[in-house]
Amino acid sequence: MKEKNYAQLPDRVKAAVIDSILLIAAVYLISEIFAQFETVPQYIRITAFVLIFVCYDPIFTSVYGGTIGHSYAGISVKKDRNRNKNISFFAALLRFVFKASLGWISLLTVTGNEKKKAIHDLVAGSVVLEKTT
Repeated sequence: MKEKNYAQLPDRVKAAVIDSILLIAAVYLISEIFAQFETVPQYIRITAFVLIFVCYDPIFTSVYGGTIGHSYAGISVKKDRNRNKNISFFAALLRFVFKASLGWISLLTVTGNEKKKAIHDLVAGSVVLEKTT
């Protein structure tokens, strides 16, 4: 079995940029859909946008081992203790909350540790790996 390499910072940044663009596109699309209706209650708009923003990363990370951005960057998020398994939804949600709260600051730890873990990976027990072909 080939040993998996830890994802490098540029690949992680690439994934984050791609995901940001996708989230902006999703919000725009939902806005356009809502514009087709005469009235859409404010709570529905808020709920839709919060669900898009909060659920995208945790769902994709727990189900597929990474977001669309991760996939395009050639990296995946796995459990640190069992690199053949995705992290749980709860761990992915916790990871996302820390990532969103700390922003780019969380990535400062990537170059400072052996497993290239960001702060949000340390909290969630995850590791980001290069995908093997």
